[in-house]
Amino acid sequence: MLANPSGVRSTACYAQPSHFAFSGRCKLLSSFPNRPRFLSPKKTSKFCSLSLLLSRNGVRCNSFAVKALVEPEVSESVAAAAGGAGAGGSGLLPPVSVKIPFGDREILIETGHIGRQASGSVVATDGETIVYTSVCLSDVPSEPSDFFPLSVTYQERFSAAGRTSGGFFKREGKTKDNEVLICRMIDRPLRPTMLKGFYHETQLLSWVLSYDGLHCPDALAVTAAGIAVALSEVPHSEAIAGVRIGLLGDKFVVNPTTKEMEGSTLDLFLAGTDNAILMIEGYCDFLPEEKLLEAVQVGQGAVRQICSAVKALVTKCGKPKMLDAIRLPPPELYRLVEKIAGDELHNVLQIKSKIPRRKAISLLEEKVINRLTDKGYISIEGLSGSGETIQDLIDEEDEDEEIVVDGEVDEGDVHIKPVSRKSTPLGGKRSDGRSPEDIRPITSSCGLLPRAHGSALFTRGETQSLAVVTLGDKQMAQKLDNLANVEEFKRFYLQYSFPPSSVGEVGRMGAPSRREIGHGTLAERALERILPTEDAFPYTIRVESTITESNGSSSMASVCGGCLALQDAGVPLKCSIAGIAMGLVLDTHEFGGDGTPLILSDITGAEDASGDMDFKVAGNEDGITAFQMDIKVEGITLPVMREALLQARDGRRRILAEMMKCSPPPAKSLSKYAPLIHIMKVAPEKVNMIIGSGGKKVKSIIEETGVEAIDTQDDGIVKITAKDLSSLEKSKSIISSLTMVPTVGDIYRNCEIKSIVPYGVFVEIAPGREGLCHISELTSDWLAKAEDAFKVGDRVDVKLIEVNDKGQLRLSRRALLPVPETSPEDPSSNPDVVVIADSGKASDEGAPQKYVSVPKAEGLAEEKIDRAKVKSSATKVASSSKSNSAETTLLPRKKVFKRVKKSGSKAVTGVSSNDGE
Repeated sequence: MLANPSGVRSTACYAQPSHFAFSGRCKLLSSFPNRPRFLSPKKTSKFCSLSLLLSRNGVRCNSFAVKALVEPEVSESVAAAAGGAGAGGSGLLPPVSVKIPFGDREILIETGHIGRQASGSVVATDGETIVYTSVCLSDVPSEPSDFFPLSVTYQERFSAAGRTSGGFFKREGKTKDNEVLICRMIDRPLRPTMLKGFYHETQLLSWVLSYDGLHCPDALAVTAAGIAVALSEVPHSEAIAGVRIGLLGDKFVVNPTTKEMEGSTLDLFLAGTDNAILMIEGYCDFLPEEKLLEAVQVGQGAVRQICSAVKALVTKCGKPKMLDAIRLPPPELYRLVEKIAGDELHNVLQIKSKIPRRKAISLLEEKVINRLTDKGYISIEGLSGSGETIQDLIDEEDEDEEIVVDGEVDEGDVHIKPVSRKSTPLGGKRSDGRSPEDIRPITSSCGLLPRAHGSALFTRGETQSLAVVTLGDKQMAQKLDNLANVEEFKRFYLQYSFPPSSVGEVGRMGAPSRREIGHGTLAERALERILPTEDAFPYTIRVESTITESNGSSSMASVCGGCLALQDAGVPLKCSIAGIAMGLVLDTHEFGGDGTPLILSDITGAEDASGDMDFKVAGNEDGITAFQMDIKVEGITLPVMREALLQARDGRRRILAEMMKCSPPPAKSLSKYAPLIHIMKVAPEKVNMIIGSGGKKVKSIIEETGVEAIDTQDDGIVKITAKDLSSLEKSKSIISSLTMVPTVGDIYRNCEIKSIVPYGVFVEIAPGREGLCHISELTSDWLAKAEDAFKVGDRVDVKLIEVNDKGQLRLSRRALLPVPETSPEDPSSNPDVVVIADSGKASDEGAPQKYVSVPKAEGLAEEKIDRAKVKSSATKVASSSKSNSAETTLLPRKKVFKRVKKSGSKAVTGVSSNDGE
């Protein structure tokens, strides 16, 4: 294949001679008949992207001298490198340690200490956070392609925080989402600085070896990667660095600590060179455009300071760059391909429908390859190929259809760059007929999926997102495993899927790609700012965005569709937001312009692939919630960025207006299939009563009521999740009863006896709450066994008479029984009299026995009464009672006691009798 010379302007950074030379590859390989497979030439399709052959201006390919693609002899530099690998020539550089500025502090950069056999290696230290980064490259180049063969791996070792993996295998496993995001943050600013025509596979590895919980490793890792590449043999244009910018009040802070970020209203990550911005990404709370530009300016100044220090380090200990390994096609080949396919390619790229255009490009590729034979013989007259001609495909195109371009691309994707071979004025119109500010047609609808809690289909041009919302409780939250060893859960997360069918292709389906993770995170954080608090809406929220069609800006379509789906699910959002992707063409002379940078709104896939910028912005009419910018050239100026932000704000307003026309509109209420969540507040010390020993109580409540889950917190918050209202109310009643604070004197009616024990019965005064009614408190009469009068399941009225220190309840049934009716003359009805019985025998066997009553005396001890005095007093009482018309009902005789009330030193005793003797 042939390489595309266009792209980053190639400048020789370090002009030292290289240790390696590309020219000796064939001879070296032929010397090793048993060479490994990965050193063997790879078989590739004979079809290649025509964009690899067409140059925008026909000048960039002259940046480097191009050698003839023939089999040369082994170069002296290769032989020297091979000889230097012996015992006598290690070629290892001495260790170097320097401190460079990193915001308001300095970081330590060390090289030559660790990883000395790598092409470049760096240990970066910020506080007690340490990141180790290495760069290596293959000895032989891979097959030419239209992207730089760079792979990045970033890993956060658990040992960095004194931990180990919590899984069965005690080592790091699958790459976590956060690691994937940082990999992308390293890759995206590095790739534009790599020189075209260098095909040696390059691998960058980064490990977090120590983490202090205060200094974030991500900005440190990006900066360490830029320094490692600058020190290595990999040819590139400029050194890069990365910084984070926070906003504390009205003050911008460079590389804030994790504690400072907790109070920041801005999370901006910026990477670039000493004179250009290459990548920004961040999230904010409806920050105005002007404020964001101020933050970018602060970050650019910090990056400039770091890069200046890095250049000094490279001058001191940097390795020579492999500039002679760069291989670009000769200019004559570009002119020849342009002569063969230039006009046809221009026409093919104007085909409106995607599939006919793709077929036409394949036919054109076949035509070019067939004319360029393996022996280098070129025949322009003859053409062997498919019977269907390109002109047939162009003629079949319906002129009324909207132009369809290739699907959304990302770094590493192979794409076609529709580049004009000459200046062709287009009258200020894009390939699909839109002006630079125009938005593609938008349609949206909600409630497509009846069983889903919320759903929306958002379509913008030929980009379409199907967004689905699912609501649940805390058990549905996503648990995060982090270096800080703090249990963290996400109550809101968005999962983005990009199946190959969205661009009409066949591909592998499996775990989410890095691109899918990155796009999903961008949309997730854009929507996160408009969600209600957990107290106002206690649900865990999951959004799925499946891209069913793609022609650019699918991540921003996920923002729009996700916002509509959330409203359809009844989530009370703070406001509506929309997302838009902006493009940029820096050099407009080749398109017939005046040279002024051209900013494009709502870019398509081809505009993304061919343009110089992809700038995604999400927010409402007045502020920004998320943004991400990737630059494909050597930087962008602040005035251009300001214009792009203002144009993006106008585009968001138009999109929001179209979203208001959604038909059917969002339901804005909970689905009948969504779970119900009730929040209760109980005394914190009562939480354990809900949980029970080993969780038995809460499990029994769930089984008894049929609710889905009961979640308790230490502060007394209880969340009940149920599918229906009846089970929710039942569990709510049980929990209320368990956690109630009873008061002595409370009366409970119709309570069930749950169990009987020798000393009484246990009565359930409320669901799940029982108290003891002692046998002495069951009846007014003496009761030998509780079973004699009661059985399990009986219902009684009880009164709470005591709550002990353990919270146990003592109940009484007797306290609620009616007082027996007695005559006024009955001594037993006199509260000042103690009724006692005479021990004498009755005159008749069946006659009732008599009583003797003694006046009550408060607080005195009891003692036995003399027998004669009792009889004497009883006679007096009997004779006195005969004169009265009423008689006292008598009870069996008992032992006679008296209570003596002391008055000074004398004891006063009163004894009365009602004996018949």
